[in-house]
Amino acid sequence: MKFIFEVIVKPGFTVEEYAANWLVASEIMQRAPGALGTRLHRDLNNPNRLLAIASWESKSARDQKDDERDATVRRILAEHHAKCEINIIGEFDEPEWQVIPQQSSAG
Repeated sequence: MKFIFEVIVKPGFTVEEYAANWLVASEIMQRAPGALGTRLHRDLNNPNRLLAIASWESKSARDQKDDERDATVRRILAEHHAKCEINIIGEFDEPEWQVIPQQSSAG
């Protein structure tokens, strides 16, 4: 499943600072059973807006993770909540099928 949220960085904090914290917290959180990776994307039209995607084996695996057990993660999440607007977009099942265009070999 995918857990997707939007991050809008407030003035006085930079996306580079957010991303540096993201790497640290993500590395710790990815030790949880069922964690399958994270990605962070920057909006091309708004450089202070990010899209975060966390992949999990299942919703129950994500629900069972415990961000509170690690002091570093607690500190980072508290800072992000104070310095960013975070909007949950949703939790999405993996598709039963995907339509992915083939890469063109023309060049």
